[in-house]
Amino acid sequence: MIYPTPRAVILMGAGAAVALVVGVLTPSGWILGPAWIAVLALLLILDAARAGSRTALRLAEMEPLPAAVGRTGTLAFEVEFAGDGPRPTAVKAALAAEGRLGLAEESTTAAVQAGGARLVFDFRPERRGLSSLETLWVRWSGPLGLAFKQKVFDLGVAVPVLTDIQGVRDQAVKLFARDALFGAKAQVQLGEGSEFQALSDYRPGMDRRAIDWKQSARHASLLAKEFRTERNHNVIMALDCGRTASEPVDGMPRMDRFIHAALLLSYACLRSGDRAGLFAFDSEVRIDTGPLAGLNAIRTLQTLAARIDYSTQETNYTLALSSLSGKLKRRSLVVVFTDFTDSTAAELMIESVGRLLRRHLILFVMMRDEELESLAAAAPDEPEDVARSVVAAGLLRERNLVATRLRRMGAHIVEAAHGQVGPDVLNAYLDLKRRDLL
Repeated sequence: MIYPTPRAVILMGAGAAVALVVGVLTPSGWILGPAWIAVLALLLILDAARAGSRTALRLAEMEPLPAAVGRTGTLAFEVEFAGDGPRPTAVKAALAAEGRLGLAEESTTAAVQAGGARLVFDFRPERRGLSSLETLWVRWSGPLGLAFKQKVFDLGVAVPVLTDIQGVRDQAVKLFARDALFGAKAQVQLGEGSEFQALSDYRPGMDRRAIDWKQSARHASLLAKEFRTERNHNVIMALDCGRTASEPVDGMPRMDRFIHAALLLSYACLRSGDRAGLFAFDSEVRIDTGPLAGLNAIRTLQTLAARIDYSTQETNYTLALSSLSGKLKRRSLVVVFTDFTDSTAAELMIESVGRLLRRHLILFVMMRDEELESLAAAAPDEPEDVARSVVAAGLLRERNLVATRLRRMGAHIVEAAHGQVGPDVLNAYLDLKRRDLL
């Protein structure tokens, strides 16, 4: 397709106005209008001829596009003008894609070098699922800037938006690097477990109950026992994937932030010799892997976690926790990733947790509600601000009350900012393991 550029339209309008004025002033000046139109049309045709052929424009085959929720990616198209004909100096492109992909800009401009151009689009997916690239428009102008040529490419390319596995791996490398100087706690094998490790000289500050009196008498030196943390524990990641978990937090659904933290904790558990399992639920149980062992199990957990869909159902804690309790045959650490928003659902959850705590260790993981905190702390400039602040403070108070009741029942709570959920829950797991509470 060939279109006149804004420059051509402006010249056409300006010439028509001048021709009208000249025609009014001089009777023979009317011919100036048609002559101007003919000259401009001729220039437009010549400009289009020198702009480059539409049939010569080729789109290179696309490589598989890795897309992960919450991670910024780059989408690049390679276009080339084949043959030895005229070529433009720059091209402009526009891309139509399914909204789930989260394009930062729908149009871009690239210079043509050696007959080709690279069209780059940045994107940041906000939700998992199947997205698609639909249409690519490429447009360029001639050397005079009077005529546009445009070619449309129907893409029809499916782009699955998956869990950010690379982000989990990067964070795991940082946290578990042997020579890391910064970050969260490094995993230690020595601790307050019950598995005997070795005898060592007693030093001031050590627990006197660890002194081995028989060996001390035999060696005529005060010796103490060192213990290591136990292995082969069951750690179950219970993910609440109900309606509230689908709400976005800083551009990413709460559920996906929980999934990233759960996968990071699963990697830590499998790496330390424990078993990890995935349990997802909303109004019913969606995924239940049971405890898995070995580092290779992380691939299974990643694949199943990517299948957790966004739900509009309310969370049924009673059904989920009762079902989980019935399937666990030995004492386990149950890490519940959820949020307390409904006081009625929280009451039912507390009742179910009480039965689960009789045999298992429970760790609740929730994100700080920074929006409610900001509303509660906002300066009351208008009457509406006072109402918002009171309502927000009431919701925070109910949330803290639920957390306090769970602590008194014996559950452990991790409340972290959305960017620190993974490291904080990992530190809590290592602390529970070191204290031999598993």
